[in-house]
Formats: sequence, C-alpha cells, structure tokens
Amino acid sequence: MQSSDKKELNEFSKEVEKKAQRKLKAMHNDNRSVWFGLGMMGIVGWTIVVPTLLGALLGIWLDRKYPQTFSWTLTLLIIGLGVGCMIAWRWVTKEHKEMYQDKD
Repeated sequence: MQSSDKKELNEFSKEVEKKAQRKLKAMHNDNRSVWFGLGMMGIVGWTIVVPTLLGALLGIWLDRKYPQTFSWTLTLLIIGLGVGCMIAWRWVTKEHKEMYQDKD
C-alpha cells in the first residue's frame, strides 16, 4: 500500500469509530424521548411564566404603595417577560449544544 492509501484508510477508520461511539452512546442514553421533549417544553414554559408573574406581583405591590403616572404592573410584567425569555433562550441554546456536541 502507498502512504496516501494508508492515510485514507486511517482517516476512514477514525470516522467509522467516531460514528460507532456516537451510536453506542445514543443506544445507552435513551432519555431523549418524547417525554423528554414534553418535559423540556414544560421547563421552558415555566422559565418564562415565573419571572413574568413575579414582575406582575411586584408591580401590583408597587402600584399600591407608590402610585405613579405609569403602571408599575405593566412595566414589570414586560420586564419579567423579557427576563424569562432570555433565560429560556440561554437554556435551550445550552441544551442544543450539549445534544449536538458529538456531531462536530
């Protein structure tokens, strides 16, 4: 065999080994099922809802204690929604990277 043939065979062997390892890992890691997807949607939902509700509750309290020409409730509800969306976005991005890190 020539050195270029050996090099191609070596690269091919490494690629086959990587794919076999990824397949074995997927077979042993079966938590990525439909239930995992539904749970992930639930977590994302609560990640958005909790800061939104906390912002609204704080806004209601501030409207009663320190009334202003603007609505604390609406302002903090929107801020809470934004914060919740940012947290959910970061979490989903992190999960996506962890799921597909072996493909690189």
